[in-house]
Amino acid sequence: MQRREFIRSSCNFCLLTASGFLLTELAACSPAYQLIKTEVVNDEIQIPVEGFSQSALQLVRPKGWLYDIAVQKNADNTYEALLLQCTHQNNQLSPNGHGYTCSLHGSQFDKDGKVIKGPAENPLKKYTTNIDKDKLVIHLKA
Repeated sequence: MQRREFIRSSCNFCLLTASGFLLTELAACSPAYQLIKTEVVNDEIQIPVEGFSQSALQLVRPKGWLYDIAVQKNADNTYEALLLQCTHQNNQLSPNGHGYTCSLHGSQFDKDGKVIKGPAENPLKKYTTNIDKDKLVIHLKA
């Protein structure tokens, strides 16, 4: 192999590697689930019910909050809202397809907020919900 061919093939390899890395990084930037940014009004959050026709899981990001809320539509058309704050050391949780995972120490929670792997010991905080016309209302105070 001559020097020129070696350099060309090395450059091509570097470009392919870098482009593959960048594509995975860009894919990680976009949420896999719909993210709804909203305001809290009178200790309630309202989101459109129609969004659940595309996905049973919606992530809600209340303005000024440190943690998202996961809202899951169940098979019986009820809804569960969970605060995505790890009960071990307050880290933001990420959905993983079967529940939620903490990237800090590896705690895992099922879709109902129960601990399935520690070090967390307590379940996630749940909020009550109800439907008002075409809106799902999440009640932040009991």
